[in-house]
Amino acid sequence: MDDIYREQILEHARHPRNFGHLPAPTVVREERNPLCGDQIRLELAITDDVITDVRFSGRGCAISQASASLLTEAIKGMPVTAAKQFSKDDLLDLIGIPLAHNPTRLKCALLSLKALKAGLYGVSQMDEDIM
Repeated sequence: MDDIYREQILEHARHPRNFGHLPAPTVVREERNPLCGDQIRLELAITDDVITDVRFSGRGCAISQASASLLTEAIKGMPVTAAKQFSKDDLLDLIGIPLAHNPTRLKCALLSLKALKAGLYGVSQMDEDIM
């Protein structure tokens, strides 16, 4: 693993961006990883089909928390249509460490994206093909 990306993960895990709650979110979605117990709650403020603000809360491993922090930075100010197209490859590029061969860590990394997609599409269970 590249040291720069390892440091980025640790920095976002220790000092997550956009951590907390919105006063009046438009979309709220919570997802859990039953394999490890990680949980992410994503709250979005949407105005005129643009994500104007975003917060997350929850607990879990460094990868799930850092991934949520990175995702919230990426989608703030993004049109909803673009956020719906945000892919797992996009998020994995932000994370910058290889996770494809570690299914447990991959699920941790994608937990926030799963919450985003389920919240935006308004579905109770996400089909992983959408991610």
